[in-house]
Amino acid sequence: MIGQILVDGVTSGAMIGLGAIGLTLVYAILRFANFAHGEFASWGAYFTLLIATALAAAFGTGAPIGPLSFGWPVLMALPLGMVLTGGLALALDRVLFRPLRRHGAEIVLVIASFGASLSLRAALEFIFTDRPQYFSHGIAIALPIGLGLRATADQIGLLGAAIVLMGVMHAVMTRTRLGRAMRATSENPDLARLAGIDVAAVVRATWLIGGALAAAAGVFLGITVQIRPDMGFDLLLPLFAAAILGGIGSVPGALLGGLIIGLAEALAVPLVGAQYRAAVSFVILLAVLLVRPRGLFGVGRE
Repeated sequence: MIGQILVDGVTSGAMIGLGAIGLTLVYAILRFANFAHGEFASWGAYFTLLIATALAAAFGTGAPIGPLSFGWPVLMALPLGMVLTGGLALALDRVLFRPLRRHGAEIVLVIASFGASLSLRAALEFIFTDRPQYFSHGIAIALPIGLGLRATADQIGLLGAAIVLMGVMHAVMTRTRLGRAMRATSENPDLARLAGIDVAAVVRATWLIGGALAAAAGVFLGITVQIRPDMGFDLLLPLFAAAILGGIGSVPGALLGGLIIGLAEALAVPLVGAQYRAAVSFVILLAVLLVRPRGLFGVGRE
């Protein structure tokens, strides 16, 4: 029983960690909490669903791949869905956030992001209605993976994909010029600008990366559960909890925070019931803010 909870918690935590990366980068570089970030996960899931449906209709295939519950159209649609969601995030910044940043008031950006979240969610409900959608109606059967643990092929595959994306993101942040520029900008944007870093390009890259990773998290959640217009809203609190627990601006911290939140929520289900699962993220968030506001890997700012 505990082992199965751990499997579910790690899978959920990997998805939360992916989504928290974009949230923590936006906060570190642009200095505001983006409440619309959860909606990027929802839009990413719907973008991917539309593309996968079109591919399945065009090529006449959509059969599941081996033991997986979904087929090749979903795999081919995922990168396109991530790109489109990154473009949506970038467009939202260009239309809404960038003009407001000139005023220099963080609270204005936060309120604007909350309004954007409501608008994006309402648009999804208008376009797709509030009926749940599914990438596939196939049934994923749990398979033994050793030590008495069982996991579905979907869980194993999605966890592997999440690990790959995490590895790519870690390489980008530690081994590329863009990653170094992002770290420098998060520390001191003015000094980074004086050093010759194109801060505007860094901001654009941050929105693209954040939106793309949020889309991946939304697709993974949609595969394991279902796609709904409010799925991003339900994911928002765990994302914030993971980002703050790991330390704002820390990519490894966001990943570790996501795993901790995922495991804590999974353990809470048999203890207090699934209806109180979201409260676990809130309790952890409060505890971190009270005990260690900078998180596990965060650094204090002057």
